[in-house]
Amino acid sequence: MTVPVLFNRKLVRHHRDRAALHHHQMQEVVEICAERLLDRLDDIQRPFTDVLEIGGRGVVASALQSRGMNVVSADLSQRLVSLNNNPSVCMDEEFLPFKAQSFDLVIAHFNLHWVNDLPGALLQIKNILRPDGLFLAAVPILPTLSNLRHIMAEQEAELCGRVFPRVSPFPDLRACATLMQRAGFALPVVDKEELPFVYRSAIGLMKDLRLSGETNALLEQQKTFSSKSLLVSSMAKLEEQGEIAAPLDFAILTGWAPDASQQQPLKPGQFSVSLEDALTN
Repeated sequence: MTVPVLFNRKLVRHHRDRAALHHHQMQEVVEICAERLLDRLDDIQRPFTDVLEIGGRGVVASALQSRGMNVVSADLSQRLVSLNNNPSVCMDEEFLPFKAQSFDLVIAHFNLHWVNDLPGALLQIKNILRPDGLFLAAVPILPTLSNLRHIMAEQEAELCGRVFPRVSPFPDLRACATLMQRAGFALPVVDKEELPFVYRSAIGLMKDLRLSGETNALLEQQKTFSSKSLLVSSMAKLEEQGEIAAPLDFAILTGWAPDASQQQPLKPGQFSVSLEDALTN
């Protein structure tokens, strides 16, 4: 099966390298998102010892170490991974350099949305987990940046008569759930979080996207160029709305590497009470 290549991974690395130079300016946002992700660990009554965290930008690793865990940090960007004060490796998330069953916890923090073969990456993550190991991830989802995406497409169609992708595509909540099931994680759970951001200007929004390493890295957009008139008209259209609401919607993915000790769903015919009886009683 041929995997569609949507993203220029060299450009993704370049954007993340640049973000590392300005990481202190986005630190508060990273910390809030990491806190919401790691809150899921507080509901789990079991210890984790050996942990791989990907994309944590120096925040996730320190939080895990404070819980007594042995942490290895990883990132596509050498500059970002060097923000960690623990064993770390610069790697491509599409080709994980770890042997099977190396970790009992893998955490991915806002990096999987730039992976071309996301189903393949999830399978690799499940493979490096020990039986009954936990996978946790934060992934931006729709409708994040939907307003910007719509306005840029509308303005480009008006100015140029055609539309090229200018904003990275995001999955929705249902797609995330499907991916977890397809990868074979046991007991998968997908739920939604939101951070409400409001900007006084379109320049402020664009600046934050650049500082966080989240600007366009789509291969398709490189077949053309973003003209100054397109950018100016899109920003003006955004600002017609007054303050610009640009909430960050993201999914928290939770799943377990399969193990015989886990609760198993009943097979057809194993139920002691019929659905009809349950609904009528």
